[in-house]
Amino acid sequence: MQSGFIERPGCRLYYEVHGSGPFLFFAHGLGGNHLSWWQQVPHFRERYTCVTFAHRGFAPSSAPPGGPDPSDYPGDFAALVDHLGARDVRIVAQSMGGWTALEFALAHSDKVRALVLASTAGPIARVPSLFADPEQLPSWERKAVAASKELQAAGTHVAGGAPLAREQPAAHFLYQEIDALSGVDKIKLRQKLNDSMTRPADALRTLNVPTLWLTGDEDIVYPPFLSESLAKLMPNARTAQVREAGHSVYFERPAEFNRIVGEFLSANR
Repeated sequence: MQSGFIERPGCRLYYEVHGSGPFLFFAHGLGGNHLSWWQQVPHFRERYTCVTFAHRGFAPSSAPPGGPDPSDYPGDFAALVDHLGARDVRIVAQSMGGWTALEFALAHSDKVRALVLASTAGPIARVPSLFADPEQLPSWERKAVAASKELQAAGTHVAGGAPLAREQPAAHFLYQEIDALSGVDKIKLRQKLNDSMTRPADALRTLNVPTLWLTGDEDIVYPPFLSESLAKLMPNARTAQVREAGHSVYFERPAEFNRIVGEFLSANR
């Protein structure tokens, strides 16, 4: 294993490298850090050079004054790619990591061999025209808010989900512990992420990178049907949905997640 920091304006970015082969980068979500991928790295490192990192503001990376700004994520990622000398990359992005991965792919499509957007559309604006039924998103949002309150009252991590807490209590505990490590103001950062969802969906029409939109059918953090709508705009995209899984399919259903991602990557080497 190789690990280290790269110096970035206002912060230091922590990363780890495992395995050998083509470069496969993992971009974590708001509730994670580089450790979130503990069920993916051992699976993929025999075939790929797996790179995990902690976004700025998420320990062991440092935070700039005033906290992290998601607009800096793509530049941080590009610097890490350059630092490691990766000429082409494959990216698996979870939730918040979609801001990093999608913006990087739009700016450097020539470097991206494959893109996995798991429970995320990153900075894409959620406008009514994306949905055949104008009530689909508002209805989902109302149900999601109610379900989130129930989970929080029960001490269950919203992004981890009830099935994880019920079926895999040790994994749910680990999810909560990883989440607590970051030290970032997540309310403030979540607002910044929401405010940055302004990129028109039409930007995807010219992104010819092989893309997999992967979701869980019980997600109450991200509307999984949004991935279906956006995938249709892209010239080379497909979708996959895992049943009885919430927002964090990679953590909740790792065997299924790894199988789907592995098959997609093998088809786009």
